[in-house]
Amino acid sequence: MNSTIKNMLAMTWLLGSLVQVQAWGESDLTNADDIVKQANRASYYAGKDGRAEARMKIIDSQKHKQIRQFTILRRTRIDDRTQDMLVFISRPSDVRGMVFRVVRQPGGDDNRWLYLPGLDLVRQISAGDQRTSFIGSDFLYEDVSGRDPNADTHQILETTKKYYKLKSIPKKSRSVEFSYYTSWIDKKTLLPMKVEYTDIRGKIYRRMDVKKVTVIQGYPTVLRASISNLDSNSSTTMEMRGVRYDLGLPASIFSERSLRTPPTSWLRGK
Repeated sequence: MNSTIKNMLAMTWLLGSLVQVQAWGESDLTNADDIVKQANRASYYAGKDGRAEARMKIIDSQKHKQIRQFTILRRTRIDDRTQDMLVFISRPSDVRGMVFRVVRQPGGDDNRWLYLPGLDLVRQISAGDQRTSFIGSDFLYEDVSGRDPNADTHQILETTKKYYKLKSIPKKSRSVEFSYYTSWIDKKTLLPMKVEYTDIRGKIYRRMDVKKVTVIQGYPTVLRASISNLDSNSSTTMEMRGVRYDLGLPASIFSERSLRTPPTSWLRGK
């Protein structure tokens, strides 16, 4: 093969490589706010509504194990933003019958309530309590129902072949216990696969890891995730099963009445 042909082949290969790199780069999202909003939708807005059964395994600092089980019903309203959620807790016996109700209002204040059957009391969860433990686990109330993307300022730290790595700083620093958090968001599914929370000392004290994702009815869905508290040396793993979307859940079940009279047929997977 003479040198002219070799040079032509080399140039062809180089141009092809540049085109591939350019095409890959053009497919990347470059606006941090857009990435976070899409990640929020992928995590909490799959389908028009949904149902799932969750099982939490809690391991405390003494390696003692506890189990929590609950069923989640979720529905997005016609505005495609406001969302209703009910979480019915069934295990263990000391928290059986508790219900967590949420009305998510992106861009505004979410409303959260907890029904305590032993007292027949509905208690509103204040903004300050949203980042407290959810039924004794390492998950917080806000982890279960979602954090408003507008609550933080986001910036892209790095874009790799697989992830968007972002840093998010709270706009109201006094309302949260972290200084900032770092997220690794899968570029294909736009699901956050890892999140690390850093305190004011610059120490990572809390970590979320997604362990298993599968596609259900066309929606990438997290089936197993864990949260570790690095200060207390405790951890909680949550597994989802019986996940279904677009069930046609009626708006009427997402009311205070359902706290005391649960929609049994929908909880059983009608």
